[in-house]
Amino acid sequence: MERNTEMKITVVGGTGTVGSLTVAAARGRGHEVTSASRRTGVNVTTGEGLNEALSGADAVVDVSSMPTLSVSPAVKFFSAAAKNVLAAAGTVKVPHVVRLSIIGVDRNPYGFYAGQLAMEKIYDDAAVPTTVLRAAQFHEFAAQTLQRSTLGPVVLAPRARVQPVAGREVAENLVSLAEGEPMGRAADLAGPREEELAQMVRGYAHSQGSRRLVVPVRLPMPMMRGMAAGLQLPSAGAQLGNQSFPEWLEQQK
Repeated sequence: MERNTEMKITVVGGTGTVGSLTVAAARGRGHEVTSASRRTGVNVTTGEGLNEALSGADAVVDVSSMPTLSVSPAVKFFSAAAKNVLAAAGTVKVPHVVRLSIIGVDRNPYGFYAGQLAMEKIYDDAAVPTTVLRAAQFHEFAAQTLQRSTLGPVVLAPRARVQPVAGREVAENLVSLAEGEPMGRAADLAGPREEELAQMVRGYAHSQGSRRLVVPVRLPMPMMRGMAAGLQLPSAGAQLGNQSFPEWLEQQK
């Protein structure tokens, strides 16, 4: 199929942070888009509704996710989601499935990242043609971390080295991959510069007028120790996005 011709694209997890941006990006390019999520009767952990949601699609973009720092629920969710999405894609003969992952999950295979790595291994062995894009944490990660790290008037912001990328740019990249031929593993995608996560959280909190005290902390779990050590930073050869975190932050005021 030629790039940029009108396609039918199903976005699994289409109501989440990057999912909604992917839906908008695909529609902006003139594609017919189905947004599949629990809100539309699709459950990736059981497979419910997947055959119907994927039927007739020229490509599927799977960005389904769940919030957890624990290994067991992460591996259970992402393994089930990968197997069910790929099984449904095989059943209804979808020619290309694009999956979003995270940079460095093989270097830091703990907590949430253990689930991403388990998912990648399932995609590596898939009978359906696939493309996996590893991206860095999104700029929007600052807002999510602020919400999860707030304890009353105090925010315990984790220290971590990240090179965040705009969620919008990740979405555009996912749609571009869906328009092209399956390639197995795409080049990693990160932002234009390294940031410190705790400082990102502080900056976002201030941009929203928050008066909470933001305290940088080093969290002891292996996943966060790996992030603090820079294991989620991109390697040579990664694609770099255009919008920096400070530029994104200016848009949030």
